[in-house]
Amino acid sequence: MAKRRKLSNPLALAVMATLGERPMHPYEIAQVLRQRGKEQSIKINYGSLYTVVQNLEKHGFVEIAGTQRQGNRPERTLYGLTTSGRVEMHDWLADLVAVPVREYPAYEAALSLILMLPPDEAVGLLGERVAKLEIQVAAIRGVLGKLDGDLPRMFLIETEYQVHMVEAEIAWTRGFLAELAAGTVSGVAEWRSWQQSGEIPGEWAEIEKQVADSGIGEQFREHMKEL
Repeated sequence: MAKRRKLSNPLALAVMATLGERPMHPYEIAQVLRQRGKEQSIKINYGSLYTVVQNLEKHGFVEIAGTQRQGNRPERTLYGLTTSGRVEMHDWLADLVAVPVREYPAYEAALSLILMLPPDEAVGLLGERVAKLEIQVAAIRGVLGKLDGDLPRMFLIETEYQVHMVEAEIAWTRGFLAELAAGTVSGVAEWRSWQQSGEIPGEWAEIEKQVADSGIGEQFREHMKEL
């Protein structure tokens, strides 16, 4: 299990990684992150970047390393990574790489509640999602193709991972849609009956009762917590 950390915002990790190269002022950090396209992989609120730097300083992970003045611009404070900040950055990044974390993606949440939609509408919406994802994949593949040979692959691995994840989602969703069309997904008939009648199928009510009585549901939840 990953260690509980004083800061959990991935933007803080990105700031520490950037300052690991050299001291910078917050505006320069923002410029570097934009230039490297990090907002494609990390949720970055540039307006809160100064607050992130201040929090890192409060915890002793960064410190003032000097000031800088360019032309007629106001003097800017440069921040550098402290020794403890370098250790924190390394350990935090190592945890993220090695330890899987439950992330609760929005699509998974939607699938867990999809029974609240009429089956035919759900099929149409899933098909719409696949079409949009295919456009997204084509666009990302196009970008990767243009950059191939211009940038080392190590500069693009997060984009490469992203496109593979989207392609995996497309493949699963297509397969599920095919099974829905063929009527081979167990529970579809009850799903349709529920949406038409407004009454939960007796079979489902009985299954829910059996699960509650047997404790299987609680065992499942406990096992999932351990993953």
